[in-house]
Amino acid sequence: MNRRSVVFYLGVFGAIGALATANAADASARSFVASIYNAYKGRGGNGIALDTDAALRRYFEPGLVALISKDRKEAADQGEAPTLTGDPFVDAADWNITAFDFALAETAPDKATATVKFDNDEKPTVIVLELVKLKEGWRIADIAWQREGETETLRGLFVQH
Repeated sequence: MNRRSVVFYLGVFGAIGALATANAADASARSFVASIYNAYKGRGGNGIALDTDAALRRYFEPGLVALISKDRKEAADQGEAPTLTGDPFVDAADWNITAFDFALAETAPDKATATVKFDNDEKPTVIVLELVKLKEGWRIADIAWQREGETETLRGLFVQH
């Protein structure tokens, strides 16, 4: 095999390897998002309880966990409600979701966004999750919601306080 053929085959195998890695990352991110929203579907959809730091760590990246946890502790110390009172995954306190759909886009190595669409009690809802891949797996770096014509973010709620 001549040198040109070797370079060609190395390039082809490298491209195939990169695609396989990208597809594996895409599949794991897709699985992470689907596992969240499957918990909200149907009459038995109980959602996801985020009432402990361990639960927060399962879904959010460490910096966001620290913000939420600190806010909860400060609110409890002052006898007040925490900043986050609704469910961030559905932007509501109650839900009736029969189906959801989402599109995943890689934004950088080990980063992606998931745009999730569903009807909650016939109200169309779009939520954007910023994802980051950690050694533990995919986690949420931020969540964006459309509220009264403006975009609000989970991280932004805590920065305001």
